[in-house]
Amino acid sequence: MKAAIIGYGKMGREIEKLLLERGHEVALVIDQENYHELDAEHLRGVDVALEFTTPSTAYENLKRCIACRVPVVSGTTGWTERLEELEQYCREQGGALFYASNFSLGVNLLFRLNRRLAQLMNRFDHYEVSIEEVHHTQKKDAPSGTAITLAEGIIAELERKTGWVNEAEAEGNKIAITSVREGMIPGIHTITYESADDKLELRHEIKNRRTLAEGAVVAAEFLCGKRGVYTMEDLLK
Repeated sequence: MKAAIIGYGKMGREIEKLLLERGHEVALVIDQENYHELDAEHLRGVDVALEFTTPSTAYENLKRCIACRVPVVSGTTGWTERLEELEQYCREQGGALFYASNFSLGVNLLFRLNRRLAQLMNRFDHYEVSIEEVHHTQKKDAPSGTAITLAEGIIAELERKTGWVNEAEAEGNKIAITSVREGMIPGIHTITYESADDKLELRHEIKNRRTLAEGAVVAAEFLCGKRGVYTMEDLLK
């Protein structure tokens, strides 16, 4: 598999290591200095691109890959208000897109556990639910995409319980998210249900970026040669 890496920060370098370890070729690396090379000429022969950049550049990066008929995997967060628009563009162009707010297997299991716990806790109105996410100081967006996905999962279960029919009815039912930026922490996410008498927590901690990079590379292997829009749900089936 010939891969392009778009964004050569800490995640990009970790992805490069994993690609080489798994016998793949890094055919192109795009960073700020050579951003102009993200075009059809330089992407020619690339089987899949992996995009981990910034919220302000992700949409255009992904759109360029799709326009050049290169399947692309992205884990950039903070821009997903335009994700549906990009997914539609991808389908119209016959492209391939794999997006996840977090590529850790443990985090994606956390997403499932979170929804199941929300189903169980819906029976008990005396618990308040909140989310805390802790990341390194260089992380651009807050709250994290993972925390937003967790909150969306809880809200979806609340909607099933209450039967909200529109956004206006749900507007007052937001999940409180606390974002902390300190040190070099790769990522800690904690869902807390607390009453006057007790506290229940569901917590996941990423020890290093390797688990994220490995998930992204596995997603690239999965996407290679495909068309359509995919998520971690498709990969874990």
